[in-house]
Amino acid sequence: MASPEHPGSPGWMGPIAQCATGTKQEAAATGPDLPCPGPDEHLGNPGGPSPNSSMTTGELQEYWRKEKRGWRRVKLLFEVASARIEERKVSKFVMYQIVVIQTGSFDSNKAVLERRYSDFETLQKNLLKTFREEIEDVVFPKKHLMGNFTEEMISERKLAFKEYLSLLYAIRCVRRSREFIDFLTRPELREAFGCLRGGQYTRALDILVRVVPLQEKLTAHCPVMVVPTLCAMLVCHRDLERPAEAFAVGERALQCLQAREGHRYYAPLLDAMIHLAYTLGRDFISLQKRLQESQLRKPTPWGLTLKELTVREYLY
Repeated sequence: MASPEHPGSPGWMGPIAQCATGTKQEAAATGPDLPCPGPDEHLGNPGGPSPNSSMTTGELQEYWRKEKRGWRRVKLLFEVASARIEERKVSKFVMYQIVVIQTGSFDSNKAVLERRYSDFETLQKNLLKTFREEIEDVVFPKKHLMGNFTEEMISERKLAFKEYLSLLYAIRCVRRSREFIDFLTRPELREAFGCLRGGQYTRALDILVRVVPLQEKLTAHCPVMVVPTLCAMLVCHRDLERPAEAFAVGERALQCLQAREGHRYYAPLLDAMIHLAYTLGRDFISLQKRLQESQLRKPTPWGLTLKELTVREYLY
């Protein structure tokens, strides 16, 4: 916690409650955070004209026409590249390696993850609770009592799981859902945040660097969803005494938040960035002013620091 004399201490902070709006599918996609408006699966100007803009209707229409020309569609391809049989003391199962690649350009950040049949099965059960009608035509590979470890069955399931993921991704409300995004990112994020809580910052960063690109691709419709993960990277870099790297990641997180002053990470992140900017000899005054102006518009009591907030993520 910063001392009152430190230029990064505006004398307040705390988590700020979010209000959720939107459809059932959008709420499922964003969990506790506010769903993001905007075009489906595009990366453009996340800000746009404010609600109080003085633009005429014609000017607004022209603005969005220009914006659409710059939007880049994000589309992912799923490959089940390989599979291996893993034997443990009380269990034996097949682990499938999934490769996720973004189309449209060379993807230097392809994601590689491993999931077993029971993970896919849990995803299917969770999706059926919310999207039964939407996925009624999506075939899930059946479980067999025998023959699960034959080369023929493993090859068959590799193709089936590739088709299964591709079909799910093709359904807009499903690919945006918390269930689908968690299936592809949550195990790695839980491990990374567990390492962070245990002070294993280097190990946490190794995992986060691999999972963040995939998380960003999956949440292109709502970049704010990646903010907790970016803040975890900031905390790791900062505690490893890498202030420049921490500041760079913090700038990415602030870009995702834009002017969302009601987000629970907004004030703690700004406060952390003020301290980092001061340490690096950069402009901390503008960040401090931004924090103070936000407090004047929406006063909130001092609460958790960025690290205290971050370590509470992915506990369960």
